[in-house]
Amino acid sequence: MQESRLFQIVYYLLGKGQSTAPELAEKFEVSVRTIYRDIDALSGAGIPIYTETGRNGGIHLMDDFILDKTVFSEEERQEILTALQSINAAQNNNNSQTLEKLSAMFHLPSENWLEVDFSRWGNKDFDNAKFQLLKSAVIHCKNVKIHYAGPEVISERIVQPCRLAYKANAWYLEAFCTQKQDWRIFKLNRILDLEILNEIFPRRDFPKLIDNFEGECNLITLRFPKEMAYRVYDEFDRQHIQRQENGDFIASAKMPENEWLISFLLSFGTQVEILSPLYLKNILAEQAKLIYEKNKS
Repeated sequence: MQESRLFQIVYYLLGKGQSTAPELAEKFEVSVRTIYRDIDALSGAGIPIYTETGRNGGIHLMDDFILDKTVFSEEERQEILTALQSINAAQNNNNSQTLEKLSAMFHLPSENWLEVDFSRWGNKDFDNAKFQLLKSAVIHCKNVKIHYAGPEVISERIVQPCRLAYKANAWYLEAFCTQKQDWRIFKLNRILDLEILNEIFPRRDFPKLIDNFEGECNLITLRFPKEMAYRVYDEFDRQHIQRQENGDFIASAKMPENEWLISFLLSFGTQVEILSPLYLKNILAEQAKLIYEKNKS
């Protein structure tokens, strides 16, 4: 327990810069006397920690102090390198240098076994640049002007980006829309162009109540033939898939009942059967009929 608290005191001081014995005692729920014993123990272990008296005094770490590599286990060090390696896929040169430095400090090789690509086929440069610009806007709390392809029209929006989110095989931007005066979720692929503006907004958290993408979610149950196994396991969680005796698959999931759902179902062609809700059968059939009428020779 004491060893864990000693590390927590060091982490706390690294993050805050300085503290006082009463503040640390309250945070870690021990007496002030115990905190002073902890400070002595840390100092005796070679941690450059010191106290100053007076109006601006307190408990400090030396400004150039960094945690020694032995603070992290080998597994933790490898996890740090793996996280940096995945971020490095966004082509940030600073991340590459950081990865090399940490690999040398940890005495661990940084094999290039992991690659993450934010781009679509044939659109690598623009998609990666878009991701980097939005990441910068999120970090620095800057307004962004975007042209967005919505269901009906391409519109210009001024948004306050909060977070980039990956969901259902696509990247999304969670942001506050100044025109709608409400929170919105924008699919990155539909952001046609963007410009970071000079206006800075106060940082806010994205509301947790907004938990679905573009619509109310209802339970959809579908049947697929065995030949569609590759698509079924691509799109649905294994726990929501039932394998039938004849090899068919029955999959259930909560999905938004909107235009996206119809397009999603149509992407399976003749290899999907709607089991519930039954009214979706007619909607899908009507869309298929319209496609036929539009494309028949």
